[in-house]
Amino acid sequence: MIDRRAFLEKSALLSALGFLPRALSAEEYERDVMGSPVGTMPNFRGRPCVVSSANGINGVKVAYDRIRGGIDPLDAIIAGVNLVELDPDDQSVGLGGLPNEEGVVQLDASCMHGPSRRAGAVGCLEDIATPSLVAKAVMDYTTHVLLVGPGARKFAVALGFRTQNLLTEKSRQDWLRWKSRLSKNDNWLDHDDDVKINWTHGTINMNAVNAAGDVSSVTTTSGLAWKLDGRLGDSPIHGAGQYTDNDVGAAGSTGLGEINIKACGGFLTVEFMRNGATPEQAALKTLERMVHVTEPRLLDQRGRPRYDIQVYAVAKDGRYGAATMYEGASFAVCDERGPRLEPCAYLFKTADRPR
Repeated sequence: MIDRRAFLEKSALLSALGFLPRALSAEEYERDVMGSPVGTMPNFRGRPCVVSSANGINGVKVAYDRIRGGIDPLDAIIAGVNLVELDPDDQSVGLGGLPNEEGVVQLDASCMHGPSRRAGAVGCLEDIATPSLVAKAVMDYTTHVLLVGPGARKFAVALGFRTQNLLTEKSRQDWLRWKSRLSKNDNWLDHDDDVKINWTHGTINMNAVNAAGDVSSVTTTSGLAWKLDGRLGDSPIHGAGQYTDNDVGAAGSTGLGEINIKACGGFLTVEFMRNGATPEQAALKTLERMVHVTEPRLLDQRGRPRYDIQVYAVAKDGRYGAATMYEGASFAVCDERGPRLEPCAYLFKTADRPR
């Protein structure tokens, strides 16, 4: 949160740098910048709920408590994912995320705010540990929806975000191990003491609804490990990595982003809910569509995917659910029963997974 004077000062600075601040109405300013509780549907009675990928088990409690305290759902879930972004031991998000093939950590994030129908995102952001907050700043301060690369970094620095080296020693060593095994004939020494080289496309997605039925979503990631410089997955893409419609609910995903982009997974899940599916049913239907749009090289002889994706969803009335391609995955949820992990619904048995 910032006060009115700080808001105007930041707006002037951004204008000087070529970013056009978005003109907010008085109602939007009080509600979305100053953080006043939102209650656009006073007759609606739902139940607060936060749902997330499993690595958000601590964050869902933070978000839920803030929502119960009257904080806007988007601010609440961004506070939840910040825990993961700032955790150097989580190598799939923020600080300590595994780098691209050149050893550079590039982060992606997007968010959507249901009550105001606004959205923001950043892609290939370097040196800023909390891309979710920068994505929200794009939403709050500009007429744009997505900023990428050096422009996204310049924007964040103009707003006062602290720059730092995101490549931890642990992630750097994993990168060196990966690089040493690219070719037997290169000039890199093999790290023979290595047991396992991490290969991750882990992400954190978090979706929430408050008692008034206001919904928001956020997804943040460091993307596919060892990716090509400049690669964007689904996380910064609205309608893919996450999507929110305040009349229906919110959904997002983790896993192989290229498949989710083609299926428009976040949007599709919300649309299935709009047409009467429960959150769990909607997530399963979206996974079926993902398999349908998968190219043959990523399918086995029986048409089973050689990858995994998880889809998470929450409805406007507080119902929730999640699904994964293969059994065994779990997701995080927090409601009046407290934070917990629950098993995802699934399309295929683990025994059917290609080896």
